[in-house]
Amino acid sequence: MTKDEIGKNLENVFTGIEENDLPRGLTRIRGKVRDIIDFKNEYVLVTTDRISAFDRVLARIPFKGQILNQLSMYWFRETADIIPNHIEEEITGRTVLVKKCEVLPIEVVIRAYLTGSAWRDYSSTGTVSGITLPEGMRFNQRFDTPLLTPSNKAERGDHDEPVSSEELVSRGIVEEGLWNKIRDIAFALFERGSKIAAERGIILVDTKYEFGLLDGELVLVDELHTPDSSRYWFADSYEELFEKEEKQRKIDKEYLRQWLMEQDYMGDGDPPAIPDWVRVEVADRYIRAYELITGKPFAPTHADPKSEKKEILDYVRSLK
Repeated sequence: MTKDEIGKNLENVFTGIEENDLPRGLTRIRGKVRDIIDFKNEYVLVTTDRISAFDRVLARIPFKGQILNQLSMYWFRETADIIPNHIEEEITGRTVLVKKCEVLPIEVVIRAYLTGSAWRDYSSTGTVSGITLPEGMRFNQRFDTPLLTPSNKAERGDHDEPVSSEELVSRGIVEEGLWNKIRDIAFALFERGSKIAAERGIILVDTKYEFGLLDGELVLVDELHTPDSSRYWFADSYEELFEKEEKQRKIDKEYLRQWLMEQDYMGDGDPPAIPDWVRVEVADRYIRAYELITGKPFAPTHADPKSEKKEILDYVRSLK
């Protein structure tokens, strides 16, 4: 799909499911990107075309929801031998039925390179999430061993709170035995993701994982190794750009974050309007990410949002 084709679809975006769309007795939970329809023991997760940065919803990006959902489905299949996940059934390209879990109040972030917020923290304090790093490290430098930098998930509207592994346990956020299991699984997931990415000529730079409990057993929830939850670079130009201390070629949402920071916006105050050319560029990067990771060309599953919305709501009524 060309950028011209993306540009023709800037208004062809899936904005979400509204409460008054649903049969009586059902409720919708609205997240930054996903709309969640609540059943007794299950959720219908609808990944919209909304995009967020700095914990704010800022724009709609064509095809983004389908790409994110299909990428997660790809990665859930590739990692099912490491940990079970919450998926029960695929409904549409952007929609899945999942088991209702007790979601743990943490985001498990693994970083293989000193970049993004980790670089900003290191530059000012010499530490990342309480981990003291060697002096003299450089922008985008690879760590000898990936860092585990968890966050305590904030209430809606607030920013997540970086915490150390020790704090998670000492504050009673996660029991020690469970945390040790989560840590080991997170590193295994990152190793698998990094290996597959390398086979495609890209680098999995950093990512976040979310976990839940289902009948007392640990399961993987939310999304997995998508451009919303992960940072990817092109492998063939990494060393050259690193030596020149230049920015890496990216295929992730950091492009939008960087553009926002260039407008002096980092989450506080009123956000700038996102120009159409930025939306096209972001969509193109999502499509390229999908095609690079899966090895398959991207194709929309529905001609327009209205037809997909009808299919989702017909499915919801059949469950009701």
